[in-house]
Amino acid sequence: MKITDKKVALIHYTLKNEGGEVLDSSEGQEPLAYLHGAGNIVAGLESALEGKAAGDKLEVSVEAAEAYGEYDESLVQPVPNSQFGDHEVEVGLQFHADTAIGPRVVTVTAIDGDDVIIDANHELAGEDLHFAVEVVEVREPSAEELDHGHVHGPGGHDH
Repeated sequence: MKITDKKVALIHYTLKNEGGEVLDSSEGQEPLAYLHGAGNIVAGLESALEGKAAGDKLEVSVEAAEAYGEYDESLVQPVPNSQFGDHEVEVGLQFHADTAIGPRVVTVTAIDGDDVIIDANHELAGEDLHFAVEVVEVREPSAEELDHGHVHGPGGHDH
């Protein structure tokens, strides 16, 4: 069976940045399970996996635009420290915020006087990514997985 729209694929992967640093890997863990065509993984990797089958191994380079997007300076902005109330604010703090482009994870990148500088870009925005992938299994999804738009159970989502 090949990876096509609405099939479940289980993959082992190692993700590296442009400098060759390992950013994430499924090594020593359950393979990552995703529903193909549902946007569960970055678009560039999903496109490269189209038509692959169990046992296939591939190296995939994904440009930033097809990964987590280009870095957008407009998503970096100052917020008055007073908006955080009594919460301790420090560089590196991450929190969920409702933004003009929907809910996002934002990161405090600096504190400048009475302003807290926040960045709503994904931490890998603007980076080209390199994946080493092995397709472990391809299967039909359950009705519930199709309905929910993601895989359940090992390597997938539990709820």
